[in-house]
This record gives sequence, structure tokens and C-alpha cells, in this order.
Amino acid sequence: MEQRYSIITFGTSDMARTRSFYEDLLGWQPFMTEGMTAYDAGGFVFGLFGHDELAKDADLNPAVPAAGYQGFAVAYNARSEAEVDELLALIGEKGSTYGAKVLKPAHKAFWGGYSGYFADPDGHAWEVAFNPYWKFEEDGRLILPKPAKA
Repeated sequence: MEQRYSIITFGTSDMARTRSFYEDLLGWQPFMTEGMTAYDAGGFVFGLFGHDELAKDADLNPAVPAAGYQGFAVAYNARSEAEVDELLALIGEKGSTYGAKVLKPAHKAFWGGYSGYFADPDGHAWEVAFNPYWKFEEDGRLILPKPAKA
């Protein structure tokens, strides 16, 4: 696994209120708002997703924060479906030595990509995803589309 992350996603109980905070108060411009609201955050993506929907996507219970789910997931965007499979297989094979585990096996995702989840030793959820619509810079940073003019 390359030493990087691609997306930090915060779960929100009120998307309209939270978007208003980032966009109206802070002046951030989204580049995507279908299902997940995403913002260019200087080389990585900051995303907002419904709290309960994010928990469901990772097969976690949103009502039980002691299980490790705190309303956000860090995402590692892989360069291929094979890389997703390899990383989750590594976690499945050796992760328990460190207290890590696969939360959700890799699968075709509703948004057209391929993803699964694992928990780090502290229970933080990581999504490992291949998005066929996004490209990378040589250094692993995502190449994001320009925001649409309002």
C-alpha cells in the first residue's frame, strides 16, 4: 500500500445544514454532489455523506460508536480492482496480528466502482476503492474535475 490517503469522508446527520456550513459560511466549492458531496482540499478530497448511509456502506451499526464507527471513513483510492483485492487480502491474512480486520469484502459498488472496508487497530474505518472515473497524478494524488460555475 502506498503511503497516502485519497479521501476523508465525514458522516453527517443533516446534509443541507452541513453543506451550508462549508459552502455558505466557509466558501468551499463542491465538485460533486450526487450521493456524496466532495470538495477539493488541496491534493486530497474532503467528502460529506449521510451518517447512517456511510455506516450501512461499511456494514457498521451507526448507533454503536463503541464498534469503531465515528461518523467518518478514510478512503484509499487504488489504481485497479486487483489492488483493492490484494490490500483487503493482506488485511484479512495478517491484520489480526495488529488488531485490524476486514469489515466488508470487496464488491462492485452502487456508484460504478469497486470497494471494500477494513478497520485499523483502533477501529477506524478505511474504504479501499477503485473508481474507474478518476485518474491519478504520478505521485498518487487524485486529478479532480474543475468545479462547475454556479
